[in-house]
Amino acid sequence: MGFGVLGVFLGLLLEVSTHGPNAVPRTSWRHQDLDLMEFSEPGIFNYSTLLLSDKRDALYVGAREAIFELSKKNVTVKNNKVQWTVAENPMVMCTLKGKSKERDCLNYIRVLQVPQCDYLNLADFSLDRQPEDGRGKCSFDPSQSFTTVMVDGELYSGTAYNFLGSEPIMSKYSPSQSLLRTEYSTSWLNEPSFVFADVISEGSNRVDGEDDKIYYFFTEVSVEYEFFGKLLIPRVARVCKGDLGGQRTLQKKWTSFLKAKLVCSMPELNFVFNVVHDVFILKGADWKDTVIYGVFTSQWGNVGLSAVCAYNMTAVEEVFSKGKYMQKATVEQSHTKWVRYNGIPPTPRPGACINNLMRQQNISSSLHLPDKTLQFVKDHPLLEDPVLPIGNGPRLITKDVNYTQIVVERVRALDGNIYDVIFTGTDKGVMHKSVVYEGEVHIVEEIQLLKNSESIKNLLLSSETRSLYAGSDSGVVQSPTAFCGRYRSCDDCVLARDPYCAWDPDTAACVNILDTTKQWLRRLIQSLNGDAGKCPSASGLSVKDYQRVKVKPGSSAELPCLVRSNLAQVMWKSNGSVLTEASRFHFIAENGLLIYSVAPEDQGHYECWSVEWAPAAGKNFSRLLAGYVLSLILPPRAPQQAGHVTTSLISQETSSTQAAEGNGKTERALLTSAIAPPSFTATAQFTSPPQTDSSLTPPPSSTIRFQPKHLPPSSNTPGSQDSRPPAAEYLQHNNSTALLFLFLLFFLLFLAALAYNCYMQYLPAPCLRLRAALLGSHKSAHQPEYRACEAGLMEATAGDKINMTEQPTQNGSQTTQNLKALRDTGYETEPECGNGRVPSHTFGDDSPSQEKPFDVDPDSQSIQFADADEPNF
Repeated sequence: MGFGVLGVFLGLLLEVSTHGPNAVPRTSWRHQDLDLMEFSEPGIFNYSTLLLSDKRDALYVGAREAIFELSKKNVTVKNNKVQWTVAENPMVMCTLKGKSKERDCLNYIRVLQVPQCDYLNLADFSLDRQPEDGRGKCSFDPSQSFTTVMVDGELYSGTAYNFLGSEPIMSKYSPSQSLLRTEYSTSWLNEPSFVFADVISEGSNRVDGEDDKIYYFFTEVSVEYEFFGKLLIPRVARVCKGDLGGQRTLQKKWTSFLKAKLVCSMPELNFVFNVVHDVFILKGADWKDTVIYGVFTSQWGNVGLSAVCAYNMTAVEEVFSKGKYMQKATVEQSHTKWVRYNGIPPTPRPGACINNLMRQQNISSSLHLPDKTLQFVKDHPLLEDPVLPIGNGPRLITKDVNYTQIVVERVRALDGNIYDVIFTGTDKGVMHKSVVYEGEVHIVEEIQLLKNSESIKNLLLSSETRSLYAGSDSGVVQSPTAFCGRYRSCDDCVLARDPYCAWDPDTAACVNILDTTKQWLRRLIQSLNGDAGKCPSASGLSVKDYQRVKVKPGSSAELPCLVRSNLAQVMWKSNGSVLTEASRFHFIAENGLLIYSVAPEDQGHYECWSVEWAPAAGKNFSRLLAGYVLSLILPPRAPQQAGHVTTSLISQETSSTQAAEGNGKTERALLTSAIAPPSFTATAQFTSPPQTDSSLTPPPSSTIRFQPKHLPPSSNTPGSQDSRPPAAEYLQHNNSTALLFLFLLFFLLFLAALAYNCYMQYLPAPCLRLRAALLGSHKSAHQPEYRACEAGLMEATAGDKINMTEQPTQNGSQTTQNLKALRDTGYETEPECGNGRVPSHTFGDDSPSQEKPFDVDPDSQSIQFADADEPNF
């Protein structure tokens, strides 16, 4: 059973990895092509903790044993720095526990929150040296996952409580209260990996008076099912901000803890993304407008797929307020360990926050909840109903990309609609920027934020500065949210489908709409469906603006053409005709056209076109990117003496021309040359013009002028002078020597092949007799198979000789051919003998032979065995 499930699952993985979707970013920007701001210091690593402070206009960076205060507008400006090193005694204790002194036993700044206390004095940016136990607030190991959020001066954390990391908790720390935490039970938390936590305020419009809620997002090992390995499940858990724990049951424990499954899957393939890496909550004016975005992958990393799923907060609230509970199954043999609870839950509803209805029942806090409700929460923390994504599937799926971080911003475009712009960081230091348009996601661009191929460990977005901040092990990078100025044409700007960018026809530039005043927005051109037809018609390149390229005959020519869009197809034209991969000596690459061994017929105009399909607009848009005029550099002609005229042009078709003249048809090639000018005119007349493509540009006339190669006169011609330089003679001598060497080499190979075939008895009788004479073999005593075949043919046709002599010999040549056919023992007769048939040679009679094909007279011919040619010992 287990192997069958494993086989089905592996087959599904193969199908998803080979046939899964592959979203492609339209534009790719390299790190060196962008003006990015970077910060790092020698010897300092792990810049993974970032905190924006709008009040102080600063970006706080927590690194290894250091805290930096950088300018939010320009991270290259360092305002303050403080070192936080490990004392000698803690270092010794850490190393005694088996940790690395160079890596594990150092101080890692993991939590930066705006506190109510001032342990870090922001006035002079110094530490007050008031150590506090961090147990339950962040993990001991820097490689362990955790998450924190500060809500009204209280720190909510999801981390490991002990040094080994085997006791996970979700806790709330308040200076005025004791630590509130989850129950230590696998049914509550089973090897979780925390990624994000945030608070959702109910607001003043909540009529039922419910409390604010804190949501945790993590991945844990499934407790519902048994699998052949540890099956991971993405979860969302919820607690109430005003939770104080129970009076007797669940003392100092959450009374409102519930968790549900997050679903992010491909329904058409029944494939589930079961690992959540990061979550961003895009909050609206009302809690009902809040959308939760998460990046997911599969726990089986060889699939190579990443997904972005979005969830409405109303769907999440529906599951927690009305979802069914689950309980442990009583059947131990079943692979399902938890099943639906079909009983009636107690009232008030277990896990619910205090609301007006409870207050009317004199339940004003969690300390007043009945034990029956609290005991039910302790035993049934898992909900059966899952949280389904918007559209019942991922909004974005990418192949061979691992997303690690995500932030989202809402932008109002020129059409008045608000669009969600998604920024996702990868484990290769690349960021993808996407826009949600009519339920579909279009990847606008990818930006290489980090120099090295390393993971982006933190990603923050500032709407005030319109900047993104990425933290990694090597440093911090600041990037703008849009690169509108890098789009040089209206088509490129509109086809990017970037809600930040629009084309200004007055300045002929792509501008950021957030930097444009409202009175100038009406003149801008923007289309989120990529309809570049709104752009004004461009004049394009004229032939006089084409780049001139001159090459020598037989050399290669490279015509570059840079296409910014990854969604565009490159189309090359030569003199108006579209080139393909099957064209003569042409190689169409990503960055241009390569022509091998340029010949005179390759001369002309070359154009590079970009053809891009806009699916949302349902149109194709073409634009000319580059144009070239290719010509040959011909060597100059040797000076000719006065009166010397070339009178003939040797052609390979001389014999055919003479034959045509004999039949009365004229096909001439007239060559005239001027005495003084270095060029000549070749005029050709043809009885029928050659067939050409209608798209080709016709020649202006039937006269073609070109510079010919200088042909040295023959040494046999009287009065001719050899004007070749010594280098040419040396090259000609080397060519003759090379040809002679090749001829001798092939002749030796032919002799070797002939000797081998003769030795293996693959050749006719003369060669075999020579072989027998040389080797002295006694195989000659036995009649070879081809000799026996020949003897059989002669005996079979002995009776036909009289008929042949009686027939009148009207054509001696025919009789001679027949006799040769009788004597022929070459390869043509071997198949007939090999299949057991005796050929009939009765001329004029097509009737089949009356003899049976396999009848043999033992008196006239001895029976040969299959190994008759083997030597007798």
